[in-house]
Amino acid sequence: MQQMSKLKLALVFALVQLLGLVQIAHAQTADTIYRGGDILTMEGKSPKYVARLAVKDGKILFVGSASGSRKFIGKDTVIVDLRGKTLLPGFIDSHSHLLTYADSLVQADLNPPPIGRVKSISDILSQLTALKTKQQAGDGEWLVGQGYDQDFLVEKRHPTAADLDVVFPNNPVVLLHASGHMLVANSAALKASGINASTQDPEGGTIIRKKGGNEPEGLVQEMAMVAFNPYLNAPRKPEIDLDLVRRSVEHYARNGITTAAEHLLMPEKMPLLETAAQQGLLRIDLVATPVFLIASELVGTGRIKWGEYRNGLKYQGIKVAVDGSPQGKTAFLTKPYLTPVPGCTMECRGFANISQADLNKLFVLNYRNKVQIFAHTNGDAAIDMMIMAHKFAEQQIGESSTDRRTVIVHSQIMRADQLDAYKQFGLLPTFFTNHVYYWGDVHLANLGAERAAFLSPMKSAFNRGIPATNHTDATVTPIDQIFLLSTSVNRKSRSGKVLGGAERVTPYEGLRAITANGAYQYFEDKTKGTLEPGKLADIVILNRNPLKVAASTIQNIKVVETIKQGKTIYKAVE
Repeated sequence: MQQMSKLKLALVFALVQLLGLVQIAHAQTADTIYRGGDILTMEGKSPKYVARLAVKDGKILFVGSASGSRKFIGKDTVIVDLRGKTLLPGFIDSHSHLLTYADSLVQADLNPPPIGRVKSISDILSQLTALKTKQQAGDGEWLVGQGYDQDFLVEKRHPTAADLDVVFPNNPVVLLHASGHMLVANSAALKASGINASTQDPEGGTIIRKKGGNEPEGLVQEMAMVAFNPYLNAPRKPEIDLDLVRRSVEHYARNGITTAAEHLLMPEKMPLLETAAQQGLLRIDLVATPVFLIASELVGTGRIKWGEYRNGLKYQGIKVAVDGSPQGKTAFLTKPYLTPVPGCTMECRGFANISQADLNKLFVLNYRNKVQIFAHTNGDAAIDMMIMAHKFAEQQIGESSTDRRTVIVHSQIMRADQLDAYKQFGLLPTFFTNHVYYWGDVHLANLGAERAAFLSPMKSAFNRGIPATNHTDATVTPIDQIFLLSTSVNRKSRSGKVLGGAERVTPYEGLRAITANGAYQYFEDKTKGTLEPGKLADIVILNRNPLKVAASTIQNIKVVETIKQGKTIYKAVE
């Protein structure tokens, strides 16, 4: 009898062990396994391919050989044949403005070719007239257009308030420059914003005046634009604004982006993003950096949680605009522009949007509270300010070894010694190689060959071991990570000139900038950016491999599918 009891206990124990093994096996069964194409992991300094990628519960379960993947195949595992396509980590947007893109969907498109169709001031007026008709806008209603660029208008000048007043005497009208660093307002918009002949230029901003007087001409630059914020950022009906966010997320996903950015989040827009997140509209992750104007309200106050995703939304840091636009000639330089600058008559080097003292204070505030800084900094004089602020803050708080990953956004017109300082202090550049294509010829005229050739010096950064990223700055240039990759590899202007051939990167290096390095920039390198077990299954599938086509044809590659944490959020119609 006792022997029988022992036998039963042994059988029960064996059954429990068997059930445990079954459960373990089930736990390791993949939801999906990808095969049949180039699977590029983006690990390391040279390309690494694997035969299989297994995904389970939104994370990468296995990366490796065909034989190694077999143990993860269960009866419900979906085997996806890539049919020769290329799979790699989802693209990470290191700098753009998703909400600005959302706004652009209901604004007049004033972009020149190849983005839009505007070639003259007359075209601008036609686009605004069409918008007024579409919106059935009555007297007093604001009309906004975005993307105009004086360098590509036949008139070769900025529009004026007088140009706009002829057609729109009763509607406030604002034209947002392609750079995002200036605007043109008509008389009604200037009046509504409180700008007139007696208005003083604010610190870090300029109101361009009519010749021979103080009357505003219409062009308003940098910090002077703040007067228009209550109108430009005013909430619409909630259902309209939320739908614009939804459409914007879809657009980013169509371009292979699984982590997007809203850098320069205005306080008026914060409730919209919070609501969009709560309603599940953020099908991709969105990194937000509120504008520095409200830093004292957010940093160290406990009002928001930094560095943590909630329903797809993460507040990552504070965004400060140190200077302006190189093509708009408000970027702050150590040497003058070579062409005439609006509102300036001699030694025209642009200007800073913020004083060194205030920038130092912002750095100290953020560094003490371990909140990341993202600084729009185009010109080398502004970059000098950034480096000085970083050194000042670290001396003040006595923490020189902290991993801060301070991001210097654009880092365009810079010097080689500044890259050495980036390496020394752990400062991260996010470059803007699309500028080479869209404004390369303009930069040659404005800056001369030597400075223009060192624009966004990505290769020099990589040679120093700096994990640089690359971005579109949408809506300044379109969200299109494939085109962005192409401009980093080819560095050709609109006219076909190679601008800074020594700064061209390999296609693999260009991909690292928008995958692995992007994850590092956001302190997400342990969860994103490469295809490794345990990381999120954020994936993009391309119709061709960027490493195996001619450099001149990279821009023709298409996104076939975008997958966020194992779920398809975009799939092209074949």
